[in-house]
Amino acid sequence: MTDKIYLAKQLRRAMQLYIANLEDESVMMEVADLYPSWEELLAQKKSFPAKTVFKWGINADGETQLWSFISEYTPQALYPPDVDISHYKKVGVTESGVQVWSQPLGATDAYQEGDIVEHNGQTWISDLDGNVWEPGVYGWSVHTA
Repeated sequence: MTDKIYLAKQLRRAMQLYIANLEDESVMMEVADLYPSWEELLAQKKSFPAKTVFKWGINADGETQLWSFISEYTPQALYPPDVDISHYKKVGVTESGVQVWSQPLGATDAYQEGDIVEHNGQTWISDLDGNVWEPGVYGWSVHTA
C-alpha cells in the first residue's frame, strides 16, 4: 500500500509541474480541474507571481473557469477574481470575451448549437448540438457579427 501512495504522490507532483508550464490556453482549459483553487491559494497567505493560474467558478458553458494573476499579488478574501479585475484575468477568453476553443473530452462538455468560440485567429459558431469537432473541420461556421 505504501508504494501505491508514494507513486500517487509522485504522479500528482508530475502533473503539477506539467500544468505549471503550460502556455497554450486551449490545452490549459482541457485540464482545468487539475489547477489549484483560488481558495487554496488564499489559504496560503502569500504572494504569487504574475501568470499563476488557478481555478475559480464556472464559465458560460458550466465548466471550470481558469484565472491568472495579472501581476504579483497576494489574494484577499474581500477581493475575489470577479470583483477585483485589476489583479485577475480570465484564462481561455479573448479580449472581446469570446471563449477560446478547447477539445471536448466527450459528450459531457461538447459544444452546443449556437456556441461561439475563437480558434486559430477566427471566430466560429457551432452548427450542431454535441459538437466535438475542431472548428474548420466539421460542424462550425465562421461567425461574422
